[in-house]
Amino acid sequence: QVQLWESGGGLVQAGGSLRLSCAASVRTFSSYTMGWFRQAPGKEREFVATISRGGLNTYYADSVKGRFTISRDNAQNTVYLQMNSLKPEDTATYYCAADGGRPGPHPHEYDYWGQGTQVTVSS
Repeated sequence: QVQLWESGGGLVQAGGSLRLSCAASVRTFSSYTMGWFRQAPGKEREFVATISRGGLNTYYADSVKGRFTISRDNAQNTVYLQMNSLKPEDTATYYCAADGGRPGPHPHEYDYWGQGTQVTVSS
C-alpha cells in the first residue's frame, strides 16, 4: 500500500511560480513510477507529467512542456513539480499518483493517488 500527500499549492499571480511536493509512505519508493495530474472544475482529470523510477526519464503534457519540471528524491521518498510561468488555465487541483508498473499518461493506469492540492492562478 502506498500513501501519498501533496503540498505546496496556493494562490499565485499569472507568470509566477509554485513548487508542489508529494511525500510517499512506502519503503520501496524507487520501485514506483510517479506522475502528476490535474483536474479543473467540470473537467476530466488530465495528465501533467511523469517520471521514471530512477528519475532519468520524464514526460510532459504539451500544455506544460517548457514551463513545468518533474523531479524526485528517492532518498526522501518525494516527488516534486516545479511550475513556472503559470497561467490562469493552470488553475486546478493537482494530484500525485504512483504505480509499480510502467503507466502511460492516463489516470486509470495509476494505482495510488493523493488527496490533491489546489493551485489557483489569478490573471
